[in-house]
Amino acid sequence: MNIPDFTDNIELFNTFGDDFDRFDFPISMRRVTSGHGGESYLITGSEKTAIYDCGMAYCGELTVENIAEALRERSLDYILLSHSHYDHIGALPYIRDRFPDAIVCGSRKCQSVLQRENARKLIEELGTEARDLYTPQSAKPVRTDGLKVDRVLEDGDSISLGDMTITAYETKGHTDCSLTYYIEPAGLLLTSESTGILEGKDYVHTPSLKSFSDSLKSCDKCEALHPAYLCLPHFGMLPKDFNETYFRMFRQECASKTAFVRSMKDEGLDFAQMLARYVDRYWTPAKEMEQPKEAFELNSKHILNALLKEIENV
Repeated sequence: MNIPDFTDNIELFNTFGDDFDRFDFPISMRRVTSGHGGESYLITGSEKTAIYDCGMAYCGELTVENIAEALRERSLDYILLSHSHYDHIGALPYIRDRFPDAIVCGSRKCQSVLQRENARKLIEELGTEARDLYTPQSAKPVRTDGLKVDRVLEDGDSISLGDMTITAYETKGHTDCSLTYYIEPAGLLLTSESTGILEGKDYVHTPSLKSFSDSLKSCDKCEALHPAYLCLPHFGMLPKDFNETYFRMFRQECASKTAFVRSMKDEGLDFAQMLARYVDRYWTPAKEMEQPKEAFELNSKHILNALLKEIENV
């Protein structure tokens, strides 16, 4: 099956100029993403290896092949989950099949979410929409078997890859199950969607589905680590001199989006009218390179609900 690579969003790719490679990592880390959707990275330590996130289900088999090729003769020891959304864990069943001894690590909340029938059903539905959009010639069912966390990582828990230590930090906001991973000694922070997604040099998307106030706390928490490098979800590496700017942009966009929703509420719009105006303002065809519009609209409902709840509680 010929799955197209949707990472050719030229405007996004060239955010920092033609010479900047957002997948040039300062450690032994390799992009093993296939097709389109959430990213997946193989981190190779002197003693152990780990995969950070899994990508979508529809291209799971190709992701597994990328991982196997990158590993060569080594085994896969850990699978690190940032959170429980379909575009980040969809390929997990396929990775488990190929590497059954790998330990899946995630937050306690993530472990709980993946045990719920309704959550697994939603993962299957959104994964199927992605399959139909990106590989319409395929009729393969989206699997949800094997979606489970083997080892819970609490805030501050670490795993060792030998010459590297990966510490998990709870970063709520996007979801209540989101984790950020800090890789030392390099000082590389694999951020969660709670602290934003870069969609251009002048814009940070704030997908805080649960709580904007929690996202801002997560931003403070990440910045307090003083990371040397930031690797963002759905984007990749930032230039080192852009870290402070990025955190500032995130906070500014949180404030801007809050003001936008407050103005709609003050105007007396009902929820359906707010949602339509929100989607009209923030959706662009280019976003379809990262998610189906149906998934964007579902997320938009959660973002609106989260902001309205916080506005009403002020």
